[in-house]
Amino acid sequence: MDNNLNKIIEDLLDGFKKEEISKEDFRSKIKEIYFEDIGFAKIDHHRKLRRGFPEVVYGSNKTPYQILEITKKILKYSDTLLVTRTDREVFNLLSEEINDIYFEEEAQIIYVKSKDHDLHLLEGVIIVCAGTSDIPVAEEAYMTSYLMGNDVKKIYDVGVAGIHRLISFKDELLKANVIVAVAGMEGALPGFVSSLVDCPVIGVPTSIGYGAGFKGISPLLTMLNSCSPGLAVVNIDNGFGAGYLASVINKKICNKG
Repeated sequence: MDNNLNKIIEDLLDGFKKEEISKEDFRSKIKEIYFEDIGFAKIDHHRKLRRGFPEVVYGSNKTPYQILEITKKILKYSDTLLVTRTDREVFNLLSEEINDIYFEEEAQIIYVKSKDHDLHLLEGVIIVCAGTSDIPVAEEAYMTSYLMGNDVKKIYDVGVAGIHRLISFKDELLKANVIVAVAGMEGALPGFVSSLVDCPVIGVPTSIGYGAGFKGISPLLTMLNSCSPGLAVVNIDNGFGAGYLASVINKKICNKG
Protein backbone atom coordinates (compact mmCIF):
# COMPACT_ATOMS: atom_id res chain seq x y z
CA MET A 1 0.00 0.00 0.00
CA ASP A 2 1.25 3.51 -0.85
CA ASN A 3 2.57 5.12 2.33
CA ASN A 4 1.51 8.67 1.44
CA LEU A 5 -1.55 9.36 3.58
CA ASN A 6 -3.21 11.76 1.17
CA LYS A 7 -2.88 9.22 -1.64
CA ILE A 8 -4.21 6.45 0.61
CA ILE A 9 -7.30 8.50 1.48
CA GLU A 10 -7.91 9.38 -2.19
CA ASP A 11 -7.64 5.70 -3.16
CA LEU A 12 -10.09 4.72 -0.41
CA LEU A 13 -12.59 7.33 -1.59
CA ASP A 14 -12.26 6.20 -5.19
CA GLY A 15 -12.67 2.57 -4.14
CA PHE A 16 -15.78 3.42 -2.13
CA LYS A 17 -17.32 5.42 -4.98
CA LYS A 18 -16.71 2.54 -7.39
CA GLU A 19 -18.18 0.12 -4.81
CA GLU A 20 -14.89 -1.78 -4.70
CA ILE A 21 -14.72 -1.15 -0.94
CA SER A 22 -17.65 -1.74 1.41
CA LYS A 23 -18.87 0.91 3.82
CA GLU A 24 -17.63 -1.19 6.75
CA ASP A 25 -14.13 -1.56 5.25
CA PHE A 26 -14.03 2.14 4.43
CA ARG A 27 -14.90 3.09 8.02
CA SER A 28 -12.36 0.61 9.39
CA LYS A 29 -9.53 1.95 7.22
CA ILE A 30 -10.31 5.61 8.04
CA LYS A 31 -10.45 4.78 11.75
CA GLU A 32 -7.06 3.05 11.50
CA ILE A 33 -5.54 6.11 9.82
CA TYR A 34 -6.80 8.23 12.72
CA PHE A 35 -4.99 6.02 15.23
CA GLU A 36 -4.23 2.31 15.56
CA ASP A 37 -4.58 0.55 18.92
CA ILE A 38 -2.07 -2.28 19.37
CA GLY A 39 -2.59 -2.70 23.12
CA PHE A 40 0.61 -1.27 24.59
CA ALA A 41 0.56 1.69 22.17
CA LYS A 42 -1.89 3.74 20.13
CA ILE A 43 -0.18 4.75 16.91
CA ASP A 44 -1.07 8.29 15.84
CA HIS A 45 -1.03 7.88 12.04
CA HIS A 46 -3.02 11.10 11.73
CA ARG A 47 -0.09 13.13 13.08
CA LYS A 48 1.57 13.29 9.67
CA LEU A 49 -1.53 15.04 8.31
CA ARG A 50 -1.76 17.41 11.29
CA ARG A 51 1.93 18.23 11.76
CA GLY A 52 3.57 17.30 8.47
CA PHE A 53 5.78 14.68 10.16
CA PRO A 54 4.88 11.23 11.51
CA GLU A 55 4.81 10.23 15.16
CA VAL A 56 8.31 9.92 16.61
CA VAL A 57 9.19 6.91 18.77
CA TYR A 58 10.92 7.70 22.06
CA GLY A 59 12.95 4.54 22.52
CA SER A 60 14.04 4.85 26.15
CA ASN A 61 12.30 2.36 28.49
CA LYS A 62 10.57 0.59 25.59
CA THR A 63 11.48 -3.03 24.87
CA PRO A 64 13.02 -3.84 21.47
CA TYR A 65 9.86 -5.81 20.63
CA GLN A 66 7.60 -2.83 21.44
CA ILE A 67 9.72 -0.53 19.26
CA LEU A 68 9.65 -3.05 16.41
CA GLU A 69 5.87 -3.37 16.47
CA ILE A 70 5.36 0.40 16.68
CA THR A 71 7.75 1.13 13.83
CA LYS A 72 6.18 -1.46 11.55
CA LYS A 73 2.78 0.19 12.08
CA ILE A 74 4.18 3.69 11.44
CA LEU A 75 5.82 2.56 8.19
CA LYS A 76 2.49 1.31 6.85
CA TYR A 77 1.47 4.93 6.30
CA SER A 78 4.76 6.84 6.30
CA ASP A 79 7.99 6.69 4.31
CA THR A 80 9.82 8.35 7.21
CA LEU A 81 10.69 6.90 10.60
CA LEU A 82 12.47 8.45 13.58
CA VAL A 83 13.30 6.53 16.77
CA THR A 84 15.19 8.52 19.43
CA ARG A 85 17.16 7.45 22.52
CA THR A 86 17.79 3.95 21.26
CA ASP A 87 20.72 1.58 20.70
CA ARG A 88 22.31 -0.95 18.35
CA GLU A 89 20.46 -3.91 19.91
CA VAL A 90 17.16 -2.38 18.82
CA PHE A 91 18.58 -1.50 15.40
CA ASN A 92 19.75 -5.08 14.83
CA LEU A 93 16.24 -6.36 15.56
CA LEU A 94 14.53 -3.77 13.35
CA SER A 95 16.94 -4.28 10.46
CA GLU A 96 15.90 -7.95 10.26
CA GLU A 97 12.39 -6.91 9.20
CA ILE A 98 12.72 -3.37 7.82
CA ASN A 99 14.65 -2.48 4.66
CA ASP A 100 16.72 0.69 4.19
CA ILE A 101 16.88 1.46 7.90
CA TYR A 102 19.86 3.24 9.47
CA PHE A 103 21.40 3.84 12.89
CA GLU A 104 23.29 6.97 13.97
CA GLU A 105 25.22 5.83 17.03
CA GLU A 106 26.29 9.25 18.31
CA ALA A 107 22.77 10.64 18.11
CA GLN A 108 21.22 7.34 19.36
CA ILE A 109 18.75 7.56 16.49
CA ILE A 110 17.28 4.92 14.17
CA TYR A 111 15.69 6.26 11.01
CA VAL A 112 14.17 5.60 7.61
CA LYS A 113 13.95 8.36 5.02
CA SER A 114 12.15 8.59 1.68
CA LYS A 115 14.13 7.89 -1.49
CA ASP A 116 13.84 11.50 -2.68
CA HIS A 117 14.36 13.04 0.78
CA ASP A 118 17.61 14.84 -0.03
CA LEU A 119 16.24 16.46 -3.20
CA HIS A 120 14.04 19.00 -1.43
CA LEU A 121 15.94 20.14 1.67
CA LEU A 122 15.45 23.67 3.00
CA GLU A 123 18.43 25.79 4.02
CA GLY A 124 18.35 27.99 7.10
CA VAL A 125 19.01 25.80 10.17
CA ILE A 126 22.36 25.87 11.97
CA ILE A 127 23.33 23.70 14.95
CA VAL A 128 26.04 25.19 17.18
CA CYS A 129 27.54 23.37 20.15
CA ALA A 130 29.95 24.51 22.84
CA GLY A 131 32.18 21.47 23.31
CA THR A 132 32.93 18.07 21.85
CA SER A 133 31.21 16.48 24.86
CA ASP A 134 27.96 18.19 23.80
CA ILE A 135 28.01 16.65 20.31
CA PRO A 136 25.65 13.69 21.05
CA VAL A 137 22.84 16.11 21.99
CA ALA A 138 23.71 18.36 19.03
CA GLU A 139 23.59 15.33 16.73
CA GLU A 140 20.12 14.43 17.99
CA ALA A 141 19.02 17.96 17.07
CA TYR A 142 20.77 17.70 13.71
CA MET A 143 19.27 14.35 12.72
CA THR A 144 15.76 15.41 13.80
CA SER A 145 15.85 18.63 11.79
CA TYR A 146 17.45 16.90 8.81
CA LEU A 147 14.81 14.15 8.70
CA MET A 148 12.14 16.85 8.84
CA GLY A 149 13.46 18.22 5.55
CA ASN A 150 16.25 20.67 6.34
CA ASP A 151 19.77 21.06 4.97
CA VAL A 152 21.29 21.58 8.41
CA LYS A 153 24.70 23.18 8.94
CA LYS A 154 26.88 22.20 11.93
CA ILE A 155 29.37 24.36 13.83
CA TYR A 156 30.86 22.35 16.72
CA ASP A 157 33.31 23.07 19.56
CA VAL A 158 32.92 26.87 19.61
CA GLY A 159 32.19 27.47 23.32
CA VAL A 160 32.88 30.62 25.28
CA ALA A 161 36.23 29.34 26.61
CA GLY A 162 37.55 30.34 23.18
CA ILE A 163 34.91 32.69 21.82
CA HIS A 164 37.09 33.72 18.85
CA ARG A 165 36.23 30.32 17.36
CA LEU A 166 32.55 31.25 17.22
CA ILE A 167 33.21 34.79 15.97
CA SER A 168 35.03 33.38 12.93
CA PHE A 169 31.66 31.91 11.81
CA LYS A 170 29.72 35.16 12.28
CA ASP A 171 28.92 35.65 8.58
CA GLU A 172 27.53 32.12 8.37
CA LEU A 173 25.46 32.60 11.54
CA LEU A 174 23.93 35.82 10.19
CA LYS A 175 22.49 33.91 7.21
CA ALA A 176 20.52 31.48 9.41
CA ASN A 177 16.76 31.48 9.81
CA VAL A 178 17.03 29.69 13.16
CA ILE A 179 19.96 28.51 15.30
CA VAL A 180 20.09 25.69 17.84
CA ALA A 181 22.81 26.36 20.43
CA VAL A 182 23.83 23.41 22.62
CA ALA A 183 25.94 23.88 25.76
CA GLY A 184 26.73 22.32 29.12
CA MET A 185 28.95 23.65 31.93
CA GLU A 186 27.67 27.19 32.65
CA GLY A 187 25.61 27.28 29.43
CA ALA A 188 26.64 30.73 28.23
CA LEU A 189 26.85 29.97 24.51
CA PRO A 190 23.15 30.42 23.49
CA GLY A 191 22.93 33.88 25.07
CA PHE A 192 26.08 34.97 23.30
CA VAL A 193 24.87 33.59 19.95
CA SER A 194 21.55 35.37 20.41
CA SER A 195 23.37 38.68 20.95
CA LEU A 196 25.02 38.37 17.51
CA VAL A 197 22.13 37.40 15.22
CA ASP A 198 18.64 38.58 14.24
CA CYS A 199 17.00 35.14 14.05
CA PRO A 200 15.42 32.94 16.75
CA VAL A 201 17.90 30.97 18.86
CA ILE A 202 16.93 27.75 20.66
CA GLY A 203 19.09 26.97 23.67
CA VAL A 204 19.70 23.35 24.66
CA PRO A 205 21.29 22.83 28.11
CA THR A 206 23.20 19.56 28.41
CA SER A 207 24.02 17.50 31.48
CA ILE A 208 27.75 17.85 30.73
CA GLY A 209 29.74 19.44 33.55
CA TYR A 210 31.15 19.03 37.04
CA GLY A 211 29.19 18.57 40.28
CA ALA A 212 27.89 22.12 40.68
CA GLY A 213 26.41 21.87 37.21
CA PHE A 214 23.77 19.61 38.81
CA LYS A 215 23.42 17.46 35.66
CA GLY A 216 22.27 20.35 33.49
CA ILE A 217 20.41 22.50 35.98
CA SER A 218 23.12 25.20 35.97
CA PRO A 219 23.18 25.70 32.18
CA LEU A 220 19.38 25.51 32.10
CA LEU A 221 19.12 28.36 34.59
CA THR A 222 21.77 30.39 32.78
CA MET A 223 19.82 30.13 29.53
CA LEU A 224 16.48 30.88 31.18
CA ASN A 225 17.98 33.96 32.85
CA SER A 226 19.74 35.26 29.74
CA CYS A 227 19.28 38.98 29.10
CA SER A 228 19.67 38.44 25.36
CA PRO A 229 16.23 38.65 23.68
CA GLY A 230 15.20 36.16 21.04
CA LEU A 231 16.40 33.11 22.97
CA ALA A 232 14.04 30.23 23.84
CA VAL A 233 15.09 27.18 25.85
CA VAL A 234 14.16 23.50 25.74
CA ASN A 235 14.69 20.87 28.42
CA ILE A 236 18.04 19.40 29.48
CA ASP A 237 19.59 17.18 26.76
CA ASN A 238 16.49 17.62 24.58
CA GLY A 239 18.17 17.79 21.19
CA PHE A 240 15.10 16.23 19.61
CA GLY A 241 12.78 18.99 20.84
CA ALA A 242 15.18 21.69 19.66
CA GLY A 243 15.66 20.13 16.24
CA TYR A 244 11.92 19.71 15.79
CA LEU A 245 11.16 23.31 16.77
CA ALA A 246 13.95 24.62 14.53
CA SER A 247 12.40 22.76 11.59
CA VAL A 248 8.92 24.15 12.27
CA ILE A 249 10.33 27.71 12.40
CA ASN A 250 12.46 27.25 9.27
CA LYS A 251 9.61 25.81 7.21
CA LYS A 252 7.34 28.71 8.15
CA ILE A 253 10.02 31.19 7.09
CA CYS A 254 10.92 29.38 3.85
CA ASN A 255 7.29 28.83 2.81
CA LYS A 256 6.56 32.54 3.34
CA GLY A 257 8.66 33.35 0.31
